[in-house]
Amino acid sequence: MSVTNAVGVVGLGAMGKGMASSLRRAGFAVHVCDARLGAAAEFAADGGGVACATPAEVAAACPVVISVVVNAAQTESVLFGDHGAAAAMAPGSVFVMCSTVDPNWSIALEARLHQLGLLYLDAPISGGAAKAASGQMTMMTSGTPAAYALCEPMLNAMAASVYKLGDKAGAGSKVKIINQLLAGVHIAAAAEAMALGLREGVDAAALYEVITHSAGNSWMFENRMAHVLAADYTPLSAVDIFVKDLGLVLDMARASKFPLPLSSTAHQMFMQASTAGFAKEDDSAVIKIFPGITLPAKA
Repeated sequence: MSVTNAVGVVGLGAMGKGMASSLRRAGFAVHVCDARLGAAAEFAADGGGVACATPAEVAAACPVVISVVVNAAQTESVLFGDHGAAAAMAPGSVFVMCSTVDPNWSIALEARLHQLGLLYLDAPISGGAAKAASGQMTMMTSGTPAAYALCEPMLNAMAASVYKLGDKAGAGSKVKIINQLLAGVHIAAAAEAMALGLREGVDAAALYEVITHSAGNSWMFENRMAHVLAADYTPLSAVDIFVKDLGLVLDMARASKFPLPLSSTAHQMFMQASTAGFAKEDDSAVIKIFPGITLPAKA
C-alpha cells in the first residue's frame, strides 16, 4: 500500500468531530462521513477536509478508517450496511473501532475483518468532547502489531494517552467497560449526594464548592454536577448511553457469575431516568429521579 496521510473518520458526534479536528490540525488529509445530512460538509467547510457521502467513499480513499459511532449495531452498519466501508477498503487497511461494545463482539469482528484481508484495532475512547477536540483524550487499544504500525501516528494525534493492552482484540473493550462501570457509578453517586443536599436544604452552589475541594470529590461529581447547577441538560453524554454501557458491564460480569451490586443499582437508576422521559438528556439528568427536591433553575 502506498504511503499516504489520508485518514477517514466516520461519525462526527461529540467525540468524532473533535478527533477529526485533531487529525486535521496534525496535518492529515481527513475524509469524513456522518449519517446526519450536512455534518460532513460543515466540517470540511469549517477548516478543511473531504466530505464523503458514505463510509464506502471514505474507505476507498483512506488506508485507516476510524469509526466513532454509538454502538455495535451502528458499527455493523458502517462496515457492512449499504455503501459500507468493508467492501471498499483495500487489503491491508485498518479499521479502528472506538465504540463501547461487548468485548466478545469486538473479538469476533477482528476475525471477520481478517477473513477479508483487513486489519482491526479495538480502540475505545474516553475523556469527553473537550479532550477529543484538543487531542488529549485517552484510547484503550488492543490489536496486532501490523494494525498499530499503520495507524499509530493517527492515534498519537488524537490522544494524550494511547494504552496498548494486548496483541489481539478484546482487551481494549474490556478495560473500557470497567472504566464505564466507574463512570456510571460515580455519576449516580454524585446525583444521589447532590439530591440529598437539596432535600436537606443545603445551598446547591455551596455544596458543590465544598465537595469539589474535599475528599469526597470525583471527576464526575465536579463535571456533571456543574451541569445540574447550570440547569443545562444538553446531552454531551446521554442517559441512554449509560443504560447501554452499564448493561454491557452487567452482561460481561453475568457471563462469569461475578456480582456487581453497585453497577446494578446505578443501571436501575439510569433505566428509571430513561423511562421517566429523560433518555436523551445529559446523563446528569439521572438526578431527576429523586422525589421531593427542587433542582436549580437556569439563570
